Amino acid sequence: MSDLVIENLRLKELILVVNKNRPFFEEFVEFVKRHGYENVLAFVSESEEAKMEAILNDYFSNEFKNCLYDGIARPYDQSKSKWFFITWLLRDAPQQRLQPIVSSLENGSTTQKRIWVINRIMQFVAPLMPEKEQWEWHAIAEVMLQRLEGSRRALKGGLFEAIVRSQLTELFKSNKLKLLVTNQEVMLNDETYDVEVVGKNGKILMPVKTRETMGGGHALLFTRDIHKSISVAHENGFNCIPVVIAESWGGNLNGLSCDNYIYIPVNPNQVEKINPLLEAKLQELVAVFASIQ
Repeated sequence: MSDLVIENLRLKELILVVNKNRPFFEEFVEFVKRHGYENVLAFVSESEEAKMEAILNDYFSNEFKNCLYDGIARPYDQSKSKWFFITWLLRDAPQQRLQPIVSSLENGSTTQKRIWVINRIMQFVAPLMPEKEQWEWHAIAEVMLQRLEGSRRALKGGLFEAIVRSQLTELFKSNKLKLLVTNQEVMLNDETYDVEVVGKNGKILMPVKTRETMGGGHALLFTRDIHKSISVAHENGFNCIPVVIAESWGGNLNGLSCDNYIYIPVNPNQVEKINPLLEAKLQELVAVFASIQ
């Protein structure tokens, strides 16, 4: 029997979060009904710009009882909940695409700039989706699922960075090593190193790479990214110990141009299973870490 995880754990987690966001959607529906609209389609189809501006001002200025949750079920504050929700509703990307547009506007508060942008997006999007079912919960849930997947991926990466830092700190303490684990990423030639270990006689940089899926072109990019991280660190005179957490990675471990690496062949969703394996792998490298103290 294969040890690979057949069940899509990522999907299960994401759907749980999406369902936690349903009360915010339902509260929004009640909000548009209070303003005289039969449903969300009628609201987004409002043609009078001044009227829409007034309603959006009311939307952003009054707190909802509910909030939105990010990809790992942490609550967004009210401001971010409002902004993210209405841009997701309009099938857009609040951070990647819209925030640069908002920032480029010269006049008005952040809220006023957001309202100006939303008004124009709404006028463009509403005619593209004229069916009321396209604005009901099941359609919006699919949009949330996609948006939260990106959020979850980034946050999960941050989770493992924090775990590596925490385990290293405990390792150095138990072995009485005079080493510092910094709380910041290191940037070298556009490469990011998630964990930095500093000693009197040098530094060790540790990129933390995680991957859930096994094949496809992105797997090749994942492998190339690991090789590049090692290469750039060496070019700048630093030791590099990559931490790779991937259920099935086809990269050639022996081909890595570094003396040490950590590879844990486990699905990144299985955090409880990963923790003891990571601890054991780090323990094996005590002598390497001690060399820079």
